[in-house]
Amino acid sequence: MRIAHWTVTTAAGTGRDAFARALAANAGALRRDDFSRAGLDTWIGRVEAVDTVHLPPALQALDARVTRLAWLALQADGFAEAVRRAAARVGSQRVGVVLGTSTSSIAESEAAYRRHAATGGFSPQDLRPDLHHLHAPAAFVQQALGLDGLSLTVSTACASSAKAFAVARGWLQAGLADAVVVGGVDSLCESTLHGFGALQLLAPNPCRPFGADRQGISIGEAAGFALLERDDGPGARLLGIGESSDAHHMSAPHPEGRGARTAMHAALEDSGLAPDAIDFVHLHGTGTRLNDATEAAAVAGLLPHAPHAAATKGCTGHTLGAAGILGAAACWLALEQGLRAGTANTAAVDPALPLALALRCAPATAPTRHALANAFGFGGSNVSLVFGHG
Repeated sequence: MRIAHWTVTTAAGTGRDAFARALAANAGALRRDDFSRAGLDTWIGRVEAVDTVHLPPALQALDARVTRLAWLALQADGFAEAVRRAAARVGSQRVGVVLGTSTSSIAESEAAYRRHAATGGFSPQDLRPDLHHLHAPAAFVQQALGLDGLSLTVSTACASSAKAFAVARGWLQAGLADAVVVGGVDSLCESTLHGFGALQLLAPNPCRPFGADRQGISIGEAAGFALLERDDGPGARLLGIGESSDAHHMSAPHPEGRGARTAMHAALEDSGLAPDAIDFVHLHGTGTRLNDATEAAAVAGLLPHAPHAAATKGCTGHTLGAAGILGAAACWLALEQGLRAGTANTAAVDPALPLALALRCAPATAPTRHALANAFGFGGSNVSLVFGHG
């Protein structure tokens, strides 16, 4: 399956060039929390341009932070036009949409309840049944692109937009679609920030994945999209997918990383590649003590040749439902430009981790044949993706 076109928008900027520049510079785009009403002692990855986005009149009924973020990303890198060309070629009913999200439009629901608390009732602006549900971002993307094919939302926490690739490939293989818009979008909201705060997982400084001094997560927001097709044209290719569910704990991974290793092993088997064929690994790398330790054990055990491995959440923040597609995008940059990301903010790798020899704090440039991206979510939902050249 071919990645015919792609784009990402993060706190580092709008479009894939901004993403590439940030990774090449190993530059963090995090800032002190200026989003939550309580002003939490943490750092966030905020997409500042969202605050100035205005949706076209035909889409105003779905106006929310998450849909404005999606619209911003759709307009970047000529992505919307690429989808329209595909739809003109195969028919709008033959282009599907599968989108990963974690919080969807909950920020708008939060605002509605705040207004209800202040006034004692909901206004017509608050009562928008097409907006206050999990599928709202995917429905918005389908409408914004003028598509009429299959549409589905995947919500498996932070593995959501990686798992979306499995759904999209299944549609293409089954002949249910001729092209699929695969993506992920999650925007900042109070529920996420205070929820992770209640779990005592928010770092008081910019997150430091796999660092000796790591203290937790920095929440971010992002949107990313890829056009997946089955033809043999130019572009990176999706070679393998591995999924697992270790179901060890509601929020903690198996301490030995069994689910993570199972997903990576399945992705390699699906791709037909040996472990030593992987040149670059984009790690899930949240910056928490437990998650980083278990992923390190899984990666070191499966990939003993120690390929260049990095985690980019120190740049973008942990973007939850969009984390999977950002990891995939980092792999595409490695394949297309030879840009192997570093691990922003991490000055010294935790020497207790078995991944210490493989994790790179600084970016590098080198020809890359195959890349692997990990995305792991609460509840033990694990996805690994393998990409290679067309």
